[in-house]
Amino acid sequence: MAQTKRKRRSKHRGNAAGSVEVRGRTGRQVEPAKGGKGKGGSVRLDRLDRPPTWRSAANRSAIATVLFVVVITLLQHNLPSALVIGLLMFPAYTGLGFYTDKRIYDKRQAKKAAGKS
Repeated sequence: MAQTKRKRRSKHRGNAAGSVEVRGRTGRQVEPAKGGKGKGGSVRLDRLDRPPTWRSAANRSAIATVLFVVVITLLQHNLPSALVIGLLMFPAYTGLGFYTDKRIYDKRQAKKAAGKS
């Protein structure tokens, strides 16, 4: 009978203290990324440093409202009531989203200002 193929295990050797030391990376050497955007986390930092806008809050609340209406319609099979609830939820989502973003932005700016002092 043929022997089953097993994945080859790498060796781990414990030291006197009992902790395991691993051999390290033996594959292809990691090279710095060539080409591409090359910006990394700076795009995210730029986005976090921009103040929130009503437009971004409205876009997010529109997506959330559409998803909400679709789910309510699928669960209750009642499109008119889902649309009415969606129309009531859109301004609520917009306001909550904007003021939440504004609070996070203000907190981040205060933290940056305290760090520079």
